[in-house]
Formats: sequence, C-alpha cells, structure tokens
Amino acid sequence: MLAGKHILLIIGGGIAAFKSLDLIRRLRERGAEVTPVLTDAGSEFVTPLSVSALAGKPVFQRLFDLNDEAEMGHIQLSRVADLVVVAPATADLMAKMAHGLANDLASTLLLATDTPVLLAPAMNVRMWQHPATQRNIATLKGDGIAMVGPNEGGMACGEFGPGRMAEPMEILTAIEMRLADGPLKGKRILVTSGPTHEPIDPVRYIANRSSGAQGAALGRALAALGAEVVFVTGPADVPPPEGVEVERVETAREMLDAVQAALPADAAVFAAAVADWRVSSTSDRKLKKSSDGLPQLTFAENPDILRTVSEMTQGRPGLVVGFAAETNDVVDNATAKRARKGCDWIVANDVSPATGIMGGTENAVVLITDAGAEKWDRAGKDEVARKLARRIAQALG
Repeated sequence: MLAGKHILLIIGGGIAAFKSLDLIRRLRERGAEVTPVLTDAGSEFVTPLSVSALAGKPVFQRLFDLNDEAEMGHIQLSRVADLVVVAPATADLMAKMAHGLANDLASTLLLATDTPVLLAPAMNVRMWQHPATQRNIATLKGDGIAMVGPNEGGMACGEFGPGRMAEPMEILTAIEMRLADGPLKGKRILVTSGPTHEPIDPVRYIANRSSGAQGAALGRALAALGAEVVFVTGPADVPPPEGVEVERVETAREMLDAVQAALPADAAVFAAAVADWRVSSTSDRKLKKSSDGLPQLTFAENPDILRTVSEMTQGRPGLVVGFAAETNDVVDNATAKRARKGCDWIVANDVSPATGIMGGTENAVVLITDAGAEKWDRAGKDEVARKLARRIAQALG
C-alpha cells in the first residue's frame, strides 16, 4: 500500500522520538520513501546519524542552509511528499501550527505545505490537558489536520494519563489509511460508538448493554475505504480501531460536546448506545443503605445527539445515520424514530433476548431510508460494517 509513497517525517523533541526510528524502518520495509526533518529539540533525543542511516538519506535540520536551499529549498521540500507526518508532535510544535508561526525549518514546512498532515502528539499529561493545548488542538482539527493518539499510560516523567505517543504500528496504520485509495478518500466521517456511563455516585452508574463492537467494526470499514474517521467512543469493551482519530468520553453530554467539536464532516454515523437519562443530582460520595429506605433518585433527560445533529441548519453532515436497537416492532419503531429524529437513515436491529445479538458477534439489521425498509441477512458485525460502509460510499458519491 505504501510502495512509491513519499513521507516527510518531522521529528519533534521528546523522549518519544526514539519510536520514530522504528517508524522509519517500518515505513521503508513497506516501500515508502522517508525524508526526515529533525528539530533542534529532537536532536537531543535521537542523533542525525541514526535517523539518516535508517531513512537512507540526509536529515534536514536548518532553515537557512545554503546547500539544501540550492538543491531543493524548504518550500519544495514541503510539497513533494504524499503525506507530512509529525512524530512526536510536541505541544510547542502544535502551538506554532495553530498560530501560524514559522521560526524554524519544521514550523516553516508545516505552514508552507498544501500536503495533508498527520500528527502523533506526545507530551506530559498536564501539558496535554492544559486549556491552551486543547484550544490549539481544536484549531488544528478545524483546519483539517489529522491526529493519531495520544495514548494513555505511564510516562517517562513518572505521571500517568493521556499524552503517550501512539506506537509505531498505530501510526503506520494511520498513515496507510490516510493514503488509502478508495471511494471514501477525502471524506471525513464521524462515528460514535459504545455506551455512555451516567454516574449515580462515585461507584455506580447508568448504562446501556453495548460492547462497542459494531461501532468499532464500522470505523475500521470506513477507514479501509479511505475515509478520515473521527471515532467518538464511550467506555466500550472492545478497543477502538487503529489508525483513526479517537475521542474518548464517558457521559452523553461529553459525547455531544465531542461530536460538535468534530464537525464539520461529510457523514455522521451514530452507533453509540447513549443513555436516555441521567441522575440530575449526582452524589459526591457513595450512597449507603439505611433504615430510612431506598434512596430517592431524580432523573433528567440526556441531550438527543442524533436529533441535534440532524436538525442543524448550518454545517449539517450530508448524510446522518442513526442506529435503533429495538426489542419489538422493529421496522415500525425504527421508521418512526427516523421521522422523529430527522436523520437520513436508521440502521435498526432486533436486540430482544432471544436473538443473542446484544453483546454478541453477529447482527441482523434493517436499513430504513426514504425508499423504505431493506432487510439484511444476519452476519458478523465486520461484514455488516463493510456493507454499510459501501452504502455510505455510494451515497456520498
């Protein structure tokens, strides 16, 4: 898939830079040409010699290098690649990109390029969570910049949380998907998946019985057809697909915020099993049994994410697809839901206990469109996802 592809790899400063050496090796194994750019901070963690040896070509480091400017020039360097990859993408580099600064070779290349850009962020958890970084991320995503990771885990500084750079194989998968030739290439598709957890107290919550398997399968299938997939997931049992932009949330309100932040998109598929209600007054301590009887819980309605997006007057995706898990009168209930929500399609499935579908490996759906109800044969969730992805590709043309 990567044979003959040209990757411009910018290596920022951070301990995660050592992973970029493995990334170069894996890219070249698959036939890609890698042109490396090493920042001054990056050279504190990996040497130009090691980068050059693995890439099989000289490393670019200086903006004002007479020989490099005479041979290619930084403007040309930024435009001959099929994809620009920044790994690790530090908070500093991302801030420069978001604000259009260009005071070194890496930032100048990123400002001068019209080539798609993929970032693999890596930084301390506090830096990742800082409001300034989050504002910069929102700006970059709005500019069409794609991201892979960061992952959650232990860090070199001893802290734990989001901020670890994605592993080389994850970045490689994201690169392959960004460069994939398919009917959805150039399309941005939002997918929601998994359940939401609505807290009652610090140890209890309300949720739906959803593993997230169908949503994850759909994310993989859309990416395989070349789409740029933004995957918003609740606390699912199955891991998210590799190579897509993942946004993790817990509650319905957090999912709505993440969905709105991910727009605009060419299509949006709402496969998440969002809890309809939440406890209006969550306790900050565990509720205890008492002789006074059962605790009294007051419920509030959660935001209707599907309807909110379907009724958007500006920036509405061209295709909005909802899911309906029903236990009876599947077609009638799903048809009514499509009309009530205002979405274009509804993917309805019978999750009554006798089917064994909820939490299982198969699905049997009915696709509800303005043309009517189309029943699909029962099949594995991956096959259902591939079929739906192909239909979405046809609809987006």
